[in-house]
Amino acid sequence: MSTLALWIPLLPLLSAAALAAVSLSGRGRRTVPALAVLPIAAAAVLTFVVLFGHGTGAATESRVRYAATGGPELWLGARVDGLAALIAVLVGVVATAVQLYSVSYMAHEERYTSYSALISLFTAAMLVVVYSTDLLVLLVGWEIMGACSYFLIGHHWERPEARGASIKAFLVTKFGDVPFLLGILFLAHGAGTFRVQPILQHAIQQGGHGYTAAGAILLIGGVMGKSAQIPLQTWLPDAMAGPTPISALIHAATMVAAGVYVVARLYPVFLVTPAALWILAIAATLTAVTAALSAFAQRDLKRILAYSTVSQLALMVAALAAGGRDAAVFHLMSHGGFKALLFLGAGVIIHKAGTGDVDELNTQNLRRKLPVTFITMTIGLAALAGVPPFSGFFSKESIAGAAYDTATHSGPTKSLLGVTPPAGIGWLVLVATLLTGFLTAAYALRTWLMLFGPLERGWFRSAVEISQRQPQAVAPAGASEGVVKAEAEPEAATPTAAETAAGSEWALEALVAESIREKTAAEVAAANEASEVANAKTKTKARTGPEAPRAELLPLVVLAAVTTVFGFAGLNLGWFASWLGDADGNAYRAKAAEAGKLIQPADAYHLGPGLLSILLALLALVLGLGVVFVAARAKPGTDPNHILGFLRKPAFLGFRADDLQDAVVVRPTQAAADAVGFLDTEVVDAYVRGSGHAARLLGEGLRRLQTGNVQLYLTGVLTGVVVIAAALGFGR
Repeated sequence: MSTLALWIPLLPLLSAAALAAVSLSGRGRRTVPALAVLPIAAAAVLTFVVLFGHGTGAATESRVRYAATGGPELWLGARVDGLAALIAVLVGVVATAVQLYSVSYMAHEERYTSYSALISLFTAAMLVVVYSTDLLVLLVGWEIMGACSYFLIGHHWERPEARGASIKAFLVTKFGDVPFLLGILFLAHGAGTFRVQPILQHAIQQGGHGYTAAGAILLIGGVMGKSAQIPLQTWLPDAMAGPTPISALIHAATMVAAGVYVVARLYPVFLVTPAALWILAIAATLTAVTAALSAFAQRDLKRILAYSTVSQLALMVAALAAGGRDAAVFHLMSHGGFKALLFLGAGVIIHKAGTGDVDELNTQNLRRKLPVTFITMTIGLAALAGVPPFSGFFSKESIAGAAYDTATHSGPTKSLLGVTPPAGIGWLVLVATLLTGFLTAAYALRTWLMLFGPLERGWFRSAVEISQRQPQAVAPAGASEGVVKAEAEPEAATPTAAETAAGSEWALEALVAESIREKTAAEVAAANEASEVANAKTKTKARTGPEAPRAELLPLVVLAAVTTVFGFAGLNLGWFASWLGDADGNAYRAKAAEAGKLIQPADAYHLGPGLLSILLALLALVLGLGVVFVAARAKPGTDPNHILGFLRKPAFLGFRADDLQDAVVVRPTQAAADAVGFLDTEVVDAYVRGSGHAARLLGEGLRRLQTGNVQLYLTGVLTGVVVIAAALGFGR
C-alpha cells in the first residue's frame, strides 16, 4: 500500500499542472471542471484503497534515496500507517467535495481555472505531508500549502481586505515555520536521519532529553502557526476574505489540520517531553475558551465558523497534550466532516441572501427558502454543539474522557514508555473541554436562531427590522420639513463598518443616522412603491426558483450523512484504535495494550463513552443551549450574545490579539528597522560621504593653489624660505 500511496499525490499535482496550462493558454476552458474534479475524485478513491489495504497492520514504507549528503540522507517515499491512511481519506473526500461544489459556486469567476489549479496543488501538498516518510519532504508540502493559502485567500485581490488577509496569513504562519524548521533539524541531528520511524524509535529509547526535547518544543511553533493557536491565531478569522469553498478546505482537511497531524505523527517525541506537553496544554486551553467566546460575539457567519475552527482545533491539541492521541484524531476527522458541511452550507446561504451578516440573514426566512441547506446546516450545527447522536458529541466526549483518565491516573503505568502526561494537564484540559463545550453549544444555538429562528412567533427579530417598524414621530409645531423627514424615515439608520469594527452595540445600539437627501413627498412615495415591487419580485423568485445547483447541494447531503453516522465509530472499544494503530506505527492489539507492550496505557486507546464523561458533556450541552434559549425568549429582537456582558466587545475584537501582536512584534520590529536604517544612512554612510567630501575639499584647496601665476609661485617659495630660515635661526 505504501507504493500506491507514493503515487496518490501525483494525481492532484497533474491536475494542477493541466489546469495551469489551460489558464496560461486561454484554451480548453470547457475541460476545466473535469480536470478539476476527476483527478481529485480518483485520488480520494485511491485513499480508500490504501486505507482498506492497510487495514489494522503495522506501518509500511516505500522509499528511494534521492540525496546523499554525507550526513543524514534524504529519502523520497511514502509511509503508510493507520493515522496517515485515515487522514488521507479525510483530505481526499473534502477536497473532492470542494472541487465539485466550486464547479457551480465559482462558475462566474474569471479566474476559476487558476483557482482550481491552486486547490489541486493544495491537495497534493497536504497528501505529501500525510504520506511522507521524510521530515524534509514533509516540510516541502508544508510550505507549498502556505504558498497556496496565500494565493487562495487573496483570490479576490482587487479587494484590500483580501490582499491584507493573504499577506497576514503568510507572514504569521511563516513566523511559526522558522522554529518548526529548526525543530526538524534538531530531531534529525539527534536520530541521525530525517526519516520518521528512526526518529520515533530514538525518542522511545532515549527519552525526552537533549535534541529530542529541543526539537519537540521548537516544532510547537509551526503547529501553533498552521493550526492557529495562541499566540499565532489571528490569521485564521481574517482568512475568511477568500472564497467560501477555500475556507471549507483550509478549515476542514488541509492547512489547519496539518499542525494537529504533525503532533499525532510524531507523538512519542512529545509524549516523552513534559515541557512540550505543558506548552501545548496551556496554549490550547486558552485558545479553546477565548476563541469560543469570540465566535459567540461575531456577526459575520464565516467569522463565527472561523473562530469555531480555532476553538475546536485547540480541543484537539489539548487532547494530544493530555495523552488522548486517538481522541484527538477522532475529533479531527469528525470536525473535518461537519465543518466542511457548515462552510459549504454558509456559501449557499451567502449566495442566496447576498450577505453573511447574521442580523440581516435573520430577516430572510431561510428555513423555507433553503430547505436542504436548512436541514444539513442544522445537522452540522448540532454536531458542532455536541448533540447526540451526531459525530461531534462522541468525538468531544472522547476528549473529556481522555483528560479525565489522565487527571485521575496515579502510580506507574503499564506501557512501553512507562510514562503518562502529568495529572495537572489532565485536569486543565478537562475543565477547558467542558467550558468550551458549554460555550460551543451556546454559540451554535445562537447561530441557528439567527439563521433559521422562528420569526413568525416573534421570538427573534433583527434590530434592523425592529427599527424599520418603529412608529413615526409626530412632527412638533413649527418643525421644518427636513426635521420631520429625519425623524420619520427609519431607513436612514444603517450600521457602518466603522461602528462594526469598533465593536459598538450590535443591534439597535449599532445604528447611526446618515445624511438624508431632501425629496418631495411624491418622490418618497414613488421610491417606496418601486422598492415594494422589487422586493415582491425577489421573494417570488427566491420562493419559486431552485435553492442551489445540484453540484452545491450534493456535497452538503453527503457530508451531512457522514456527520450523522461517523460518531458511532467510537462506540466500539477497539475498532477505531485498531485502524489507527499505535503511536509508533505498529499495529494495535488489545492484549498487547493490556500487557503494557504499546506506547500508552490501555485506557488511551478506548474511545467508548464513559458514564461520567457523558454526563458532564450532556450537562455542558444543556447549560449552553438553555442559556441562549432563555436569553432569546427574555429579550426578543436582540442578539442572545448580550449575555456576554462586558466580554462582548473584547470577544468581538478577538480580545485584541492583533493589537497585542502589533505592540509586541510589529512596532518593535518597525522601530528596530528604523534604527538600522538610521545607522545605515546617518552613521555608516556618513563615513563614506565624509571621505568623499574631504577629498573634494582637499582637491578644491589644491586647485586654488594651481593658478598658473608665476609671481604667486615665487611669492610662495620666498615665503617658505623665510619660514625655514626663521625656524632654523630660532632653533639655534
